[in-house]
Amino acid sequence: MKSPALSAAIALAGLAAAPLAAHAACPTDLEAAAVAAAVVARQPVPAPAGEMSMADGLCGRDKVVRFLAQTYGEVVGYKAGLTNPAVQKRFNHDAPLRGTLFKSMLVADGAELPVSFGTRPVFEADMIVEVADPAALAKADTPLAALKALKSFSPFIELPDLMVADPSKLGGPMLAMINVGARAGVVGKAIPIKATPALAGAFATMTVTLADSTGSVLDTGKGSATLGNPLNAASWLARDLAAAGTPLKRGDLLSLGSFTKLFPPKPGMGVMVKYDGLPGNPGVGVKFR
Repeated sequence: MKSPALSAAIALAGLAAAPLAAHAACPTDLEAAAVAAAVVARQPVPAPAGEMSMADGLCGRDKVVRFLAQTYGEVVGYKAGLTNPAVQKRFNHDAPLRGTLFKSMLVADGAELPVSFGTRPVFEADMIVEVADPAALAKADTPLAALKALKSFSPFIELPDLMVADPSKLGGPMLAMINVGARAGVVGKAIPIKATPALAGAFATMTVTLADSTGSVLDTGKGSATLGNPLNAASWLARDLAAAGTPLKRGDLLSLGSFTKLFPPKPGMGVMVKYDGLPGNPGVGVKFR
């Protein structure tokens, strides 16, 4: 159920479509509500009229997420965006960004979703891990130490939404403010973790393959393309949240970032992701209607 503040922002239709004012500090509550209203309505998010700093984008993100929670409900975890150099280059920002995942965003393996699930929908191969020991994860300085702080991993197709009228102009600060494009995701079967050096290394050496339902490969990526090892993204998220004063909780889910390029969905398209080199070579799939 929408809050009065968010409902008011949605009611101001012109506000959601108008540019944000240029600001040298954090966006106002009203501006953040307008962004959240556009996200919920699947309308292009209003762009700032002037230059927005990364500090502005991060402060705006925290306000926008609070408004989104009033519609989307329970927070189930977090996502690490821009953990892959190719994706960093695309969005002209050379460091990871954190977004928030809501339980209502996640669906199970094999789900069928509308092709227009977002304003500017795309899909990518990703992975989710479940936190077992938040404090240990925040202190982890190696992939193996991070692995020991996790309970399970799951194949994951993230379904981000670029959310703006012209995604080619989307940069780091605006990407931060739109919650790093978090919109939806398809979660495969959770696989319990037995923390060994071999498994920690396998996360870096695995080959992730993104293919369509005909078997045609759309893209492939190595685990090492994600911060050298995707387990490093898990510990980065733990540290980032601890520094923000909102430490992880046991059971939180963490999306570790893209192993492949972003692709737009098409009606009737099926997508499958496989992780060759991990135990059982697991996979996950989704269909678009």
